[in-house]
Amino acid sequence: MKRLPSRANFAGYPIMKKVIELIRVSTEGQAADDRASIPAQRTVNRRTCAQYSLDIVRSIEFSDVSGASVLLAPEMQQLLVAIQDPAIDGVVAREFSRLMRPENFSDYALLQAFVDTGTILYLPDGPLDLTTKTGRLMGTIRAAIAGLERTEILERVWSAKEEKRRRGELAQSTIVLPYGVGYEAGRGFYYKPEAERVREAFRLFLAGHQNYNEVARLLGVTPRGAHLILRNPIWTGWRVIDEKRDLSAAGRYRNANGRQADRRRVPRSPEEVIRVRVIDEPLIAEEAFQAVQRIMDMKQSKHWRAQSNIERRFTYNGFLTCSECGEVIHTAWSRRDYYACKGRRTLHACRTRYMAREKLEGLLNCMFGGKLTDPEFVEKCVRELQARNETNQSAGNIQRLTSEITCLRARRSRVVDSFVDGTIDRPERDRRIAVHDRDIQRLEETLLQQSPDERLEAQAFVEAFAPLAEWEHWTRDQKRSVLATLVPDIRVADYKVESLGLNPAFFSNENTHRGRDS
Repeated sequence: MKRLPSRANFAGYPIMKKVIELIRVSTEGQAADDRASIPAQRTVNRRTCAQYSLDIVRSIEFSDVSGASVLLAPEMQQLLVAIQDPAIDGVVAREFSRLMRPENFSDYALLQAFVDTGTILYLPDGPLDLTTKTGRLMGTIRAAIAGLERTEILERVWSAKEEKRRRGELAQSTIVLPYGVGYEAGRGFYYKPEAERVREAFRLFLAGHQNYNEVARLLGVTPRGAHLILRNPIWTGWRVIDEKRDLSAAGRYRNANGRQADRRRVPRSPEEVIRVRVIDEPLIAEEAFQAVQRIMDMKQSKHWRAQSNIERRFTYNGFLTCSECGEVIHTAWSRRDYYACKGRRTLHACRTRYMAREKLEGLLNCMFGGKLTDPEFVEKCVRELQARNETNQSAGNIQRLTSEITCLRARRSRVVDSFVDGTIDRPERDRRIAVHDRDIQRLEETLLQQSPDERLEAQAFVEAFAPLAEWEHWTRDQKRSVLATLVPDIRVADYKVESLGLNPAFFSNENTHRGRDS
């Protein structure tokens, strides 16, 4: 306990008590030169010093530190060391909340440091001596009030932001905007030029180029970033907010130096989810967006990943499902490579055996290289589809329409590339794309009315699968590239292949996915 100096010296003049000035602002913006927060605190502190005969021997200022994180700030640690000096009588601050805004009971340890050193807190409304009974009571109450004010501030700010989100407005800074999306007051949300790369990424994904590393290179982001971009419904014109920040004490990240940190994101309850249309003309059609989501769900559920830094020995991992229990089939190592059902290996609920990689892949290679190239087998597989054909049209006509659509889409893609590279401006891009889209739509509508006869339809599939005749001689990467396009669902157990399901989009135009029989 410090020994308090006497009130006057031998000449009758009051003794100036030595104090440390404490100045704190919660954000870096409040510490900017164009803001008056710090100068205002300094002015009030000088007035308090004049009123109580205080001499500021040191000033400690820190910014971007919340009142709930002051104990973690190095400046506050310096203050706690400084007040241990017997020559220091107290700390002067503009208001109690500059010292702390406790969020949990552990924060009250700061008050105990004032008690242990006999330090008085000087405020404009009077000194607060925490060593006395009254001071201890008032200090605890004022700390609780400061913490309550902080909670109320958070709730008010959160409520205001929620209302803006429900109105389809941006409630935060532009740093939270997705890739390729901008926002302006009065204009609202809009797609930026780089959003055209997202359109191209969706087109490539639907065409079978589903490696996240390739999509990331196109977008100029990380593979994880590419995954999140493709998941964002903003490309259909809708802004969906299904997560929120955890406002509780446990939800706040703590930085080592006490500076402001983010809060954990937690799922919203169904009634809290915000879904509002913010862009009238979507970048991606709803059907195409949902098709990509289904493919990504399949990749995720079956752990279908493409990582170049990991050695891959298995060819069919991610495409196999147990025909007995319906669980995915994982890869396993037990003195040799195996395919193993999750129902047996993890859930212990399936009785299927482990299948050696070499043996099972030999059977599957024979199926892809033999069965799918057998005209009789293909004829049998497409018989139900052929039975639904209502008209007989020339296969050459269909081939011509398909070729024209492919050429038009290639030209459209070159227009997008020219705009991204800066060769043409936005109006010219829109004009050219509108022309191509109109021609493509016209040809697609004509194509949808065409149906080949039974013989030619079967022949078309035979020709499509003909390259698979050399399947057994292909490398693993070549096989995986074709499998990514086919997206097969192979049902197998105990080396017996029960069924093989292929992506319906493979049987229709790869760019439209709108065939009547798809």
